[in-house]
Amino acid sequence: MTAKTGKPGFFDNLVAPKGGLFGAQLAGWTPGPAAKSGLGCRVLADQMVEVAPSISLAADVYVPKAPGRWPAVICFAAYSKELQAAGVPAGNNETGSPPVFTDRGYAHVIVTRRGMGRSGGADAVYLNDTDVEDHARVIQWAAAQPWCDGQVVLFGTSYYGLAQPQVARLRPPALKGFFTNEMCTDFFRHIAMFGGAPQPDFFALWMGANFTPLQFRLHLPPLLRAVVSHITNSSLKHLWWPQVKKRMARIMKAFQRQVPTPQTRRLFAGLMLDGKTRATSVLPAGPSGALGDIPVPFVVVQNAGYLNLHQFGAYDLFENAGTPKDQRWLIIGPAAYDLPVYAWQLEALAFFDSLVYGADNGYAAQPRVRYWTEGAKDYRSASDWPLPGSTPLRLFPASNGADAATHRLDRAPGEGGTNRWAAVPLGAIVTAGFEAVESQRLTFELPVDEEMELTGPVTVSLSFSSNEIDSHVVARTGVVFADGGYQILSMGAIRPACRRLDAARSTATEIAIDIDQPEPLTPGVPVTLRFSLTPQPVVLKPGERLVLDIASRTDLLRSDVSHGHAQFDMQVPPYYARNTLHYGPETFIELRRAGQR
Repeated sequence: MTAKTGKPGFFDNLVAPKGGLFGAQLAGWTPGPAAKSGLGCRVLADQMVEVAPSISLAADVYVPKAPGRWPAVICFAAYSKELQAAGVPAGNNETGSPPVFTDRGYAHVIVTRRGMGRSGGADAVYLNDTDVEDHARVIQWAAAQPWCDGQVVLFGTSYYGLAQPQVARLRPPALKGFFTNEMCTDFFRHIAMFGGAPQPDFFALWMGANFTPLQFRLHLPPLLRAVVSHITNSSLKHLWWPQVKKRMARIMKAFQRQVPTPQTRRLFAGLMLDGKTRATSVLPAGPSGALGDIPVPFVVVQNAGYLNLHQFGAYDLFENAGTPKDQRWLIIGPAAYDLPVYAWQLEALAFFDSLVYGADNGYAAQPRVRYWTEGAKDYRSASDWPLPGSTPLRLFPASNGADAATHRLDRAPGEGGTNRWAAVPLGAIVTAGFEAVESQRLTFELPVDEEMELTGPVTVSLSFSSNEIDSHVVARTGVVFADGGYQILSMGAIRPACRRLDAARSTATEIAIDIDQPEPLTPGVPVTLRFSLTPQPVVLKPGERLVLDIASRTDLLRSDVSHGHAQFDMQVPPYYARNTLHYGPETFIELRRAGQR
């Protein structure tokens, strides 16, 4: 193929790529008939999209084999596009499977931003304003192509997902709607400084996996991608993926050992060393606070499995977008970690069919909120989020004696008292047998005596003190089943010196923390910490126990990625410290109890 003619090379379509559907696809319903089907797939590789004088972006355009003009599904990110159609389990493979879209009558366009691969221009900080403007130009370019009917929608996960609200704010005329999965709206607090602390574990993994010199120069011919897709998207995936998933922690550590490009390493240094405030962070702000500029319909999907990334943007978007309320949908899916990210393609196609083809498939009548409910193992629905008619359930931690004991959650505040835990930095040196004499977490339980559904925001308030000027606090909820098995539900974190609330940026689901003005602790003097945990709808049943754990490191409360959850270790606390929880009316966890069904 040549960029000048836009025609495929002789070998580009010798073998058609094989589509893949894996993971959750539909949120508890079956759509009506597809608008189009059985149309096949062919590729126009390395189409060059001019976004500025002498600067063009490289795009792979997958279209149906049948002649015609089709709505375009655009996926835009900083990642290499070379592995997207191959179906390999790469962390940047989050555009969906092109043949799935083309078979249903859509052109699937995967674009690489400036400086990556065959795209021109210089590499720069992620999610910058120029990228957003380029994204809008790509939308208008696609709408004018001979294979497009003039309508454009957006799809993708993570980077491909969080880029969508940014460009939707610019209101490109061809954009009709978007479907975003696992996204963020405030890049500073949702990605760079989660809970007031930087995330070197995530950034080192992410950069080592996606921004090495190899990724920048990688080029896989379409024929090779297609051949690989027949292997990765075959029924054999049900055999090899569980084996890969079991080893995912080791695979992630191996990616952290990869050396990114010098520019990427400089970005890492700026994020970790200098980006402690909004003013000094190298990341752009993101669309939070300006979501009212978005006019088009959308669906936003939240994966409950990411515990300190991608966790609050979906709720911000659903609550604050300018889109009419009857044209926005929120889906809270099950906790899942799958690669490539092939989830939600059928849900997106049903939404797109209704939106651009006018298909009477039932999407317009779907409830505004659908959510996977652990315990019940089904999807439930509501007209809004938080659920109308839900009521607060406030539980108060109380002591059962020694720090290492399992303590209790009461429905009324107790008479006071304290328990303590040891805060030890990640990787710090301690004496052998240290854990036998010093507990590094506190555990509280509530026996469940009646069935109840807990769905909605989760807030923790702690009366807290330390013998240091700062520390870190992590809270986790989970359920112990009647047979003794355990499942994590939600997690949240806060840096005590960054405890000032940011009311202007808070939502009904997230208490935003003002990280810009740290207030060091006075050793031994209690302060109140209020922060949000990630929601996970659950039905608790008699004989089970609701569990709250409090510690100072995420790795002490880890849920392995093989179980469907992904979380990243935080390089906190900065000191050896003894932290104290003070019981009483200011120490509680508040959940939302759904109405009786």
